[in-house]
Amino acid sequence: MLNSSSFNEFLLLPFVDTQELQLLHFSLFLGIYLAALLGNGLIITAVACDHRLHTPMYFFLLNLSLLDLGSISTTVPKSMANSLWDSRAISYLGCVAQVFFFFFFCSAEYCLLTVMAYDRFVAICKSLHYGTLMGSRACMKMAAAAWGSSFLYALLHTGNTFSIPLCQGNTVQQFFCEIPQILKLSCSDSYIREVGLLVAGICLASECFVFIVVSYVQIFTAVLRIPSEQGQHKAFSMCLPHLAVVSLFLSTSFFAYLKPPSLSATALDLMVAVLYSVVPPAVNPLIYSMRNKELKDAVRKIF
Repeated sequence: MLNSSSFNEFLLLPFVDTQELQLLHFSLFLGIYLAALLGNGLIITAVACDHRLHTPMYFFLLNLSLLDLGSISTTVPKSMANSLWDSRAISYLGCVAQVFFFFFFCSAEYCLLTVMAYDRFVAICKSLHYGTLMGSRACMKMAAAAWGSSFLYALLHTGNTFSIPLCQGNTVQQFFCEIPQILKLSCSDSYIREVGLLVAGICLASECFVFIVVSYVQIFTAVLRIPSEQGQHKAFSMCLPHLAVVSLFLSTSFFAYLKPPSLSATALDLMVAVLYSVVPPAVNPLIYSMRNKELKDAVRKIF
């Protein structure tokens, strides 16, 4: 029987065992990480430098890019370093930091995606009141609420998770430290409090999901009433990238945390974790810039 105070590191799950495949894993993750840094960095620079993009939609997009950079930087560099040096270890404090920052960035991103759905709703369904409802002060408050509430929520979960005695060793069945895998190491019945907090979080996430769905039902209803095809195309171009990002983030996250225990297998868990923690931060910039002429023009000006 091990107590959490009797060890000072955790052992993460490697993707592969042989050195050649470890180098391949390092190369793949390095490519994805550099793509995420480049894409999100360009969006942040373009929005910050081009005064034409100083609007609520691009302000929230800048915040989303910052969160994407934070989330992928929390998990991928450590995994690459372990593959490069043929190691599995992460320090106890490093694991605590990974749990906190990953939970913080993902929670804030979900809150921000909900705010962005509200921004699209106001822009299309209440366009005459857009300047009043989405003023600079209101946008700052909504962004601050997303960041601040997620910080406190992550602090609560992290403190509660690592206050639970760990009796099942120190091997985490994932390539980074995440709460469900840490709870599997806890003593019997000692994790009920944290599970309760996670269930409460899932309920809040479900309310945000319902809000996003209802918002888009009203948005598409309003768009279909627009008489001109050009107006419909412009409205859809503004909404579809956000809807694609929301769908990618929610589908992978919900499957990772709500899949039946019978589907829990090491390879499947690793694949799902990559899908919801590594792929979205790298793909989001591409989704948002693909059909956005203003953003493309701003990026061209940077070069």
